[in-house]
Amino acid sequence: MVPPGPELLARARLLVAPELSASLVREVERITGRRAEPLEDGAAGSDPLLCVGAALPGSVRAAERLLWFHSVNAGTDPLLAAGPWPAGALLTRTVGRMGERIAQYVLGWVLAECQAVPEYVAQHARAEWRRLPTELVAGQTALVYGTGRIGGAVAGLLRSCGVRTVGVGRTARTKAPPPGFDRVIGAGGGAGPEREEPEGAARADAEAEELAGARWVVGALPLTGVTEGFFGAGRFAAVRGATFVNVGRGATVDLGALEAALRGGGVRSAVLDVLAEEPAAPDDPVWRLPRTVITSHSAGITADEDVAVDFAACWEAVREGRRPELAVDVGRGY
Repeated sequence: MVPPGPELLARARLLVAPELSASLVREVERITGRRAEPLEDGAAGSDPLLCVGAALPGSVRAAERLLWFHSVNAGTDPLLAAGPWPAGALLTRTVGRMGERIAQYVLGWVLAECQAVPEYVAQHARAEWRRLPTELVAGQTALVYGTGRIGGAVAGLLRSCGVRTVGVGRTARTKAPPPGFDRVIGAGGGAGPEREEPEGAARADAEAEELAGARWVVGALPLTGVTEGFFGAGRFAAVRGATFVNVGRGATVDLGALEAALRGGGVRSAVLDVLAEEPAAPDDPVWRLPRTVITSHSAGITADEDVAVDFAACWEAVREGRRPELAVDVGRGY
């Protein structure tokens, strides 16, 4: 996607969503050098539109004058699922320090599990004194699905604790794995182009082998047509006692398949920060999954500073005629 030219950018009206804080709006106004208007009221007029928010109102989408939309979230699947993306419009996203936050979240659960923290908390409630076995993280394997900024941050922090980190991406990277990973393999069967033979069979074998040897399986995938239901019965059947942690998108997981794997013992336990339907109602069966903890999509909460820093970087790139690093390929969905 080609970034908008400086002439169009100079004419663009700045529209911001009502959920943005007053301080963030002021910062966006400072960066762009123009006054902000409410996003909901932006369809009128003829000037091109520069929007900042979480959702794109139908009136703005239909106006066909969208020049650029900067999402305050890292995941843009709800924006793309709402309808065809306006032709030629640039879509950028906010990542900020989300990778660091999510990496800490994953490491926190990894260390808590190895140090038997949940069991000791339960013992404390019973006033029970009993030593419990613990395990070291060093030398064990974490299989991280997603090798982008978030998956890389998770892998890097785990690796700093001595964990062997294997990434799973669209394709293998045998010569130079990205920072944080000891190895990167391609996804096997059920992952779009990786279904092809004979290369697809080799990828499937490599992935199955790593799933069987992993102590932790971490999902950090975006939601696309390829990744919906990605973690299904086939992948969970290959797991041999790993804990599954999902910090990507809820709809990448087939919850029925996960439940079967938990009840069958293939998956030791699960930590789910994201669900396909959020928030989960109190009577939702997901709360009754065995050996599972659900958190409230809170692993990588975006701060105003994240939005401001990333928007400023995108703004500078667009002004210079470059494609921002945080630009979304709307065809791929990330």
